[in-house]
Amino acid sequence: MSPEEWTYLVVLLISIPIGFLFKKAGPGLKRWGAAAVGLGLTLFTCGPHTLHSLVTILGTWALIQAQPCSCHALALAWTFSYLLFFRALSLLGLPTPTPFTNAVQLLLTLKLVSLASEVQDLHLAQRKDMASGFSKGPSLGLLPDVPSLTETLSYSYCYVGIMTGPFFRYRTYLDWLEQPFPGAVPSLRPLLRRAWPAPLFGLLFLLSSHLFPLEAVREDAFYARPLPARLFYMIPVFFAFRMRFYVAWIAAECGCIAAGFGAYPVAAKARAGGGPTLQCPPPSSPEEAAALEYDYETIRNIDCYGTDFCVRVREGMRYWNMTVQWWLAQYVYKSAPARSYVLRSAWTMLLSAYWHGLHPGYYLSFLTIPLCLAAEFQLESALRGRLGPGGQKAWDWVHWFLKMRAYDYMCMGFVLLSLGQTLRYWASVYFCIHILALVALGLGVALGRGSPSRRKTGSQATSLAPEKLREE
Repeated sequence: MSPEEWTYLVVLLISIPIGFLFKKAGPGLKRWGAAAVGLGLTLFTCGPHTLHSLVTILGTWALIQAQPCSCHALALAWTFSYLLFFRALSLLGLPTPTPFTNAVQLLLTLKLVSLASEVQDLHLAQRKDMASGFSKGPSLGLLPDVPSLTETLSYSYCYVGIMTGPFFRYRTYLDWLEQPFPGAVPSLRPLLRRAWPAPLFGLLFLLSSHLFPLEAVREDAFYARPLPARLFYMIPVFFAFRMRFYVAWIAAECGCIAAGFGAYPVAAKARAGGGPTLQCPPPSSPEEAAALEYDYETIRNIDCYGTDFCVRVREGMRYWNMTVQWWLAQYVYKSAPARSYVLRSAWTMLLSAYWHGLHPGYYLSFLTIPLCLAAEFQLESALRGRLGPGGQKAWDWVHWFLKMRAYDYMCMGFVLLSLGQTLRYWASVYFCIHILALVALGLGVALGRGSPSRRKTGSQATSLAPEKLREE
């Protein structure tokens, strides 16, 4: 592990006991105490580069005050433009920020764009109420008022997920501050249930990264190995990549659970990132609060089993970095300049790559996903429905195997980062996933053209993502 990874781990582990301290505190202590801890961590790890986050916050707040009815698009343009400036600092001869500053900036970008969207929704609802002449009362997820500058700062610097996620909306943050009877919200048992696999994942990460170091792929000697060895190597590289993030995100979730952050009654049917989808009246007594069943789906950032064992590429995207996936679906996918699911996905993946950074490997990897999605959809809709139950089961096993190999392949671009290193590795395995996806796409189009079963399956598949977004 690098020194930066040790620092991340220490920050994540420290957040767990801090969470228990804040759980039963009052709204004021929660707000300012959590902000003080987060700001302290930011200053400690980022130093003077903390100024970047402050400038981003002040700029977003100014846009919200100036144009509350259209601040979402303005905040998106502002924060994403600042990311470009932030990453070009070395080219401009300015000091290069620390990796921790980059992590803070990434999460802050998501939070501020979401905050602007929530404020815009509030103003549009208020205008609608004024036009109709009466108020409909509080709506699900709607803010009670526009946050002040100090409230925006406290949300932005809240220590919860400040470097690793999970992402959370201002409404989720507000619900934590005003949580009725927080002592009745369970935290220790849910934390232990969530944390138990993390040590195993950590050991697997250390073992796999030691036996199959990524640096070997950068050496000329690697490309003298036989083709099967080069093909195999991407499997343990992606395995180590997954284990590393499993540990980080589980620890981050545990920090939230310790504080009771993101806890909602099960009846609210909360979703990762978005929060409750059904209105639930708050409990009126400690006994009533203790009788409720709670979950922490709002801050759930990873479904380890779903990531590893789901069948389709599109399903794998939903189970990975779940709160950020919700943000992308809500604020990028919905407003994409296209109607096709594949084209919308391509637009979303392009913005996701830009959010991650300017390294070419991000773009090569993320923009391979739409090709895999198109191939998956075309071939499955053309062939799977024609098979019997046994054939469909065999199909799903093959589909799962190919899905995992596709993610192995794309992960290499994500970790190698440079254009030359990524293309060199992909060329050494003959761009196998790209070629396989193109063949599957062509075969699916050829076999499915004019097929009634394909039209029926295709209409169901294309409606899947929009239906998911409508539910959210």
